Amino acid sequence: MIRWFLVIFLALMFISWLSPVLRRMGFGRLPGDLRFRWLGRDWDVPLASTLLLSFVVSLLVKWL
Repeated sequence: MIRWFLVIFLALMFISWLSPVLRRMGFGRLPGDLRFRWLGRDWDVPLASTLLLSFVVSLLVKWL
């Protein structure tokens, strides 16, 4: 179980590190991505970007 926590922690760290780079490339602003302001804070829910990235990663994994 500790392995899963470590994997999730590292994945979240990696995603937070890549977030500004991906945003400059246009991810997070696709038509299916939600952005709203609630309780004085901006919230992003990148649904379409997540689907697109998972599709690309799955293609890379199949190719390798």
